[in-house]
Amino acid sequence: HMDEGIGWLVETLRESGMLENTLIVFSSDNGGERFSNNWPFTGQKMDLMEGGIRVPTIAHWPARFSAGAECALPHMTMDWTATLLDAGNAAAHPDYPLDGRSLISLLADQPDVAGAQWPEPRDLFWRMKHREQRALLRGDWKYLSMEGNDYLFNVATDPRERATMVEREPGMLAELKQAWLDLN
Repeated sequence: HMDEGIGWLVETLRESGMLENTLIVFSSDNGGERFSNNWPFTGQKMDLMEGGIRVPTIAHWPARFSAGAECALPHMTMDWTATLLDAGNAAAHPDYPLDGRSLISLLADQPDVAGAQWPEPRDLFWRMKHREQRALLRGDWKYLSMEGNDYLFNVATDPRERATMVEREPGMLAELKQAWLDLN
């Protein structure tokens, strides 16, 4: 049904001449369910492991983005709120600042969109009541806590989250755990 509905939307935009300058975004809110294949990641819906939080997003805006470009920049769904406001030359109400950041300047026809980086690095935070989970991603490092057990992963070298670095990198674990606690 989604393919059909999105197809109707795209066809209507094409017929009205608005397709080239309309931003269309499609993203999942979490990883796949029990019958999904999240390879190479572990985890799924209701998990803060990479298979539960690293989801595909498709953005289509021919006037601003090149077709077929890929970007692995970590971002969150809330960044799309900031992006859509930015695309419409609007701003959030000053009494209600956004948590997200606009993606437009990072995606708009850069020569190396695959290597796009935030101008200022930032931490990404998650929390989920299910299994008492919390996570923080800072660059390649990820702090994960589930049911009171702490883990530390380098998701660049271990995207499947198989080798916790808790004992090898206790300083990094303490730093990320404290950052999570300070915000929450």
